[in-house]
Amino acid sequence: MRLTTKGRFAVTAMLDLALREANGPVTLAGISERQHISLSYLEQLFGKLRRRELVDSVRGPGGGYCLARPAHEITVAAIICAVDEPLDATQCGGKENCRDEHRCMTHDLWAGLNRTIYEHLSAVSLGNLLDDHKAKLARRSEIATGSLIDTRTLKESAGSPAAH
Repeated sequence: MRLTTKGRFAVTAMLDLALREANGPVTLAGISERQHISLSYLEQLFGKLRRRELVDSVRGPGGGYCLARPAHEITVAAIICAVDEPLDATQCGGKENCRDEHRCMTHDLWAGLNRTIYEHLSAVSLGNLLDDHKAKLARRSEIATGSLIDTRTLKESAGSPAAH
């Protein structure tokens, strides 16, 4: 499988959008700055995402983009497919003409990998990524404020002579 920058950037940009859309439409300039993705590249990606009805655009002052449907209804596979990113590990693009117009000996292996990857990315929604990211941020915040105590520290202090 060859997942290029286009697919990775599209998923990253969509997650950035999902994280911030509660405050209103999100600008591509903001995503570009936060994620270090070229603005012109984002414009191309979001044009495709809009055509596939994954995002809506809001014109005018205060405009930008928002999700066209709830984050839990948008799969990672849908995002990648929307930007025309092929998820194909076969050498033939699935046409079974890998070797001299015939199927190669390992065609089924690569076709199976394609199915597995697609099934995995179809099972992961933008909402899942959003929830995971928010949980990681909350955990970092707890660690930074000291409200989360590392269980290893508790075990070590319980076993030390000073703890008795």
